[in-house]
Amino acid sequence: MSERVAIVVGAGGELGRATAEKLAAAGFTVVGVDRNEEGLKALPDGIRYEVGDATDAVVARALVERIAAEVGPPEVLVNTIGTYHTGGTLEATPEDLRLMVDINAGAALWLTQAVVPYMRERGSGAIVHVAARPGLEPTADLVTYSVSKAALVHLIRVLDLELRPLGIRVNAIAPQLLNTAETRAYLPADVLAHAVSPEAIADVIVFLASDAAAPVSGAVVPAYGS
Repeated sequence: MSERVAIVVGAGGELGRATAEKLAAAGFTVVGVDRNEEGLKALPDGIRYEVGDATDAVVARALVERIAAEVGPPEVLVNTIGTYHTGGTLEATPEDLRLMVDINAGAALWLTQAVVPYMRERGSGAIVHVAARPGLEPTADLVTYSVSKAALVHLIRVLDLELRPLGIRVNAIAPQLLNTAETRAYLPADVLAHAVSPEAIADVIVFLASDAAAPVSGAVVPAYGS
């Protein structure tokens, strides 16, 4: 078993895949997790993957337990999963809000619960979640998305208070817009000019997970591009 195991949730997407590759290059044994098996198959050889829906607390715990038993206890958790929904206050529905909160905030809590026992036992660990600018700054016409990301930002700060005494650091990065195949398909070039590549965001995530960031916990790092 490796002494340095990193779990990357959302590794079937571009940001998760870039993060998994960079953590592997930094010397971690990386396990990618996603409910999208086809996306996970794009991971390079040498990065193991597990298929599962981490928005389900029971599934999240079972995934982490299996990885800990078969690969090793996690030292790093990176959670890149998230979803997006447009619409203002008057258009919001209970279903929209539940979906946004379950994915954008709930998964972060369940995954954190699942890894903490292993990190507490070793006396150290690093957790990085992916927030977003609308979670830090009020944004019109994104009400359910903004509320869910604001909940995640507050969760990061609560987790820092509770887990830092155990030697576990919790941070987040907050992009505004990623330059991915999905966003390139519908956004105009003038908007994409301000987007940030998944690789650039992954570099910051890897730093936050590294020993070089040992003094940093409870931070939500803006990554808004130019």
